[in-house]
Amino acid sequence: MAAPTDATAPIDHPALARVKEAFRDRRLRATQFRGQVTLIVEPADLHPIMQFLRDDAACTYNFLSDVTAVDYLHYPQEMPGRFAVVYNLLSHDRDDRLIVKTFLDPSIPTDGTEADPALFVDSVTDIWPGAEWTEREVFDMFGIRFRNHPDLRRILTWEDYPAHPLRKDYPLRGRGERESYRVLDRTSS
Repeated sequence: MAAPTDATAPIDHPALARVKEAFRDRRLRATQFRGQVTLIVEPADLHPIMQFLRDDAACTYNFLSDVTAVDYLHYPQEMPGRFAVVYNLLSHDRDDRLIVKTFLDPSIPTDGTEADPALFVDSVTDIWPGAEWTEREVFDMFGIRFRNHPDLRRILTWEDYPAHPLRKDYPLRGRGERESYRVLDRTSS
């Protein structure tokens, strides 16, 4: 990943200047890697910036193609936070993509299922309704919770699953979850 730079740096992307102009008092950074531009925003600024990127006539990011997360635990470079929530936006009008990323740092150990107050970010389901399932997946796999989500519950694991399996401090072989399954054969189903 390229080192973050200020959004006024010479990264040639049409949305960066518009966002910088509209959010002058906000901390914005940008990176570019292999022609793909990433706008890095603070968690508190995420929702208004996402609303702007969709609604501004010069931006018109009308499609959210994905929401995912990254765990940077033990990453070789220092990152602004352990977790990043990543949004992949597309403007159909300009056939243009923009990645928006926000970083979160846990305030308590991440080996349990306790809701960490530092791992909350605002949901974008009111802007792009299609974010509902992808935000649920990020919650289920990483434990990042989305404020104002209409139905935030696990989507890939069962409701009482004891952890978040895509966190890097989760054991590769699990914690015995697979061994506790009841074996079903053809006659018992």
